[in-house]
Amino acid sequence: MKIKKPKYFSSFSLLEKELAKQNYSKIFVLVDSNTRQHCFSKLLSFSKNIIIIEIKPTDEHKNLISCEKIWQTLSAENADRKSVLINIGGGMICDLGGFAASVYKRGIDFMHVPTTSMAMCDAAIGGKTAVNFANAKNIIGTFHQPKQIFICNDFLKSLPKRELISGLAEVMKHALLNNDKKILNQLNEIAVDDLDWKKLVKSSVEYKMKVIEKDFFEQNIRKLLNVGHTFGHAVEAALMHDEKKKLLHGEAVAMGFRFEILLAIIVFDLKLDEANFVLELLDKYFPIIKFSSTEKKKIIALLKADKKNQNGKINFSLFKKIGNAKIDCFVSEEKIEQLLKAF
Repeated sequence: MKIKKPKYFSSFSLLEKELAKQNYSKIFVLVDSNTRQHCFSKLLSFSKNIIIIEIKPTDEHKNLISCEKIWQTLSAENADRKSVLINIGGGMICDLGGFAASVYKRGIDFMHVPTTSMAMCDAAIGGKTAVNFANAKNIIGTFHQPKQIFICNDFLKSLPKRELISGLAEVMKHALLNNDKKILNQLNEIAVDDLDWKKLVKSSVEYKMKVIEKDFFEQNIRKLLNVGHTFGHAVEAALMHDEKKKLLHGEAVAMGFRFEILLAIIVFDLKLDEANFVLELLDKYFPIIKFSSTEKKKIIALLKADKKNQNGKINFSLFKKIGNAKIDCFVSEEKIEQLLKAF
């Protein structure tokens, strides 16, 4: 399946031209309170012609309640199938807005304007939409391509450092899967404040698009992109409502990487020097989280509810070596409990 390449821009005139070309009947813009405050000023040139939908930030609001608010606004404003929803924000906004648009009147166009490193490098790319449900991450969703994606690296300047670094988990994932030595060397050798984000974003986008064009509906090779995410999603959901310990998505994925690298040593005899390289790279950017026994039980329960599981076994994508990962690695609950106990 052919995937549209994102357009890189420095002003919203590019977006205005796209909207004029499509001749939409109504234009809706989804933001959260943060992106409305920090990113919305760039929209002022055509803000009179749009209807704004604002929701609360953070992943705990990526749910059907927020979807209902979006649908209510679309319905109240008589949005038809020639309407468009523009999602301006991080991964949560892209996932949520994409899902809401993909099912409203059986699908209206939507566009992504990612404003975080995580969204630019991953969430906005690939046409996966989703919301959380019953405390499980992304368990309700669709495969639905955005009409267009607009990436502006200038948005990264407004991010807190922690939020900026969060996206590096996806950059690492793509570079490790692709054995991209230039990106891995940059991540390993250069100080965080000196990273070339333009190159990091571009490399991640190009690799992910190459994978998705081969397997849009995630029947085969696209499953490789789940590396770090099976355990990471469980951790993210388990800590979501703990104000002191809740993690950004990239931080949770980093913990997922740590666990799944150790699992790969057990399952595939992943070489220790390669495992240590990955673990040391993670340690450079991400905190190590310790889990209580109660939290470990929650994580196990969430792993058992993961959408990728089959026949009661938990499904991972694991590295055999850097540049070579294997999909559909079904691991027993007993083995996971043993490793988690020592983790």
